[in-house]
Amino acid sequence: MEIKRLPALSDNYIFLLHDTNNKTAAVVDPAEAKPVLNCLDQLGAKLVAIFNTHHHADHVGANKKLMEKFPDVCIYGGKEDQGRIPGQKVFLEEGDTIKFAEKIGKVYFVPGHTRGHIAYYFPPNNSEEKGDLFCGDTIFAGGCGRLFEGTPAQMVQSLTKLRNLPDNTRVWCAHEYTLSNLEFAVTLEQDNNDLQTRYQEVIKARQNEQATVPSLLGEEKKTNPFLRWDQPTLQTLVGMNDPARVFGKIRGMKDNF
Repeated sequence: MEIKRLPALSDNYIFLLHDTNNKTAAVVDPAEAKPVLNCLDQLGAKLVAIFNTHHHADHVGANKKLMEKFPDVCIYGGKEDQGRIPGQKVFLEEGDTIKFAEKIGKVYFVPGHTRGHIAYYFPPNNSEEKGDLFCGDTIFAGGCGRLFEGTPAQMVQSLTKLRNLPDNTRVWCAHEYTLSNLEFAVTLEQDNNDLQTRYQEVIKARQNEQATVPSLLGEEKKTNPFLRWDQPTLQTLVGMNDPARVFGKIRGMKDNF
């Protein structure tokens, strides 16, 4: 399974999964149809599946156009998003699995950003490969999504599920927000050497118009404040140690940054 990162809108990423053996493809969160159709033409592949993480327009915006071009495409989404995702045919729950390109993906229910958000995780086939996590707007590189329909407690529970995945998991988040996320993160943990190093690397990458997605989950655990609510430095900073309250305080600080 090859993964193609397709820029869309102002800062979105669409991910196209290519089954090179069968010349078929699936897309994760198609914001726009044109980048997907162009990539499919270049690959000579047929679109057979759309994996939506949640119902927001910048994640499902191309569903209808892609359905018109590929009437047999199967559209997946979370059960809690029933009626909110155009063309949805499969309604997924925690622990369900999906199959594409001879790989089995596991579904995680991760409410917080929205009430119906899900994530898809494809584990590696062997010790030399990396796993792949398509997490929509739950985890960002260096950050996380705003809480539009969920609570801090829900988001901590959701992030804990994803944080428990192996360190060598590639995090395919849906937006290029990394630089602004790390600009905030360094104000919280100025003595975090891993974070300072990553921040400088991301500055250079963005100056050269390079993408910062995917990141590695192990790196997120060391540098992303929204996965570090149990770190003493952050608990001391906000003056509390309850996970949901620490996370909620940091999320509020980011919202006003």
